[in-house]
Amino acid sequence: MATHGIVLFGHGARDVRWREPFERLAEKVRAARGSDADAGPVLLAFLELMEPDLPTAVGVLVSDGCSVVTVVPVFFGQGGHIRRDLPEVIARCRGLHPSVEIKCAVAVGEDEGVLDAVAEYCLRQV
Repeated sequence: MATHGIVLFGHGARDVRWREPFERLAEKVRAARGSDADAGPVLLAFLELMEPDLPTAVGVLVSDGCSVVTVVPVFFGQGGHIRRDLPEVIARCRGLHPSVEIKCAVAVGEDEGVLDAVAEYCLRQV
């Protein structure tokens, strides 16, 4: 069975505190995956201003034995970075690791379950 790693891909920011919720999200994903033998590592990667970048994170997963990597864009919508920049970086990663299956999910904000959770959060604020 293939070892399947996950990269949570965010934009990045100059303020190091911006990374904190992404670290918490990565911990939640790791905990939810548990000790499944096929579950590879869960890493963070960023488009700019923070490290690691996506090619570096994918390289770490490949070095750790992952033969499948899913990139999950932790963006609220499908803006220019997701429509234009991310496909270019994914193509570069595929070129660097042609024997690895590299998948890319849609931006998390495009998922109805995520929107439902955000709507519930908004309603709790009143």
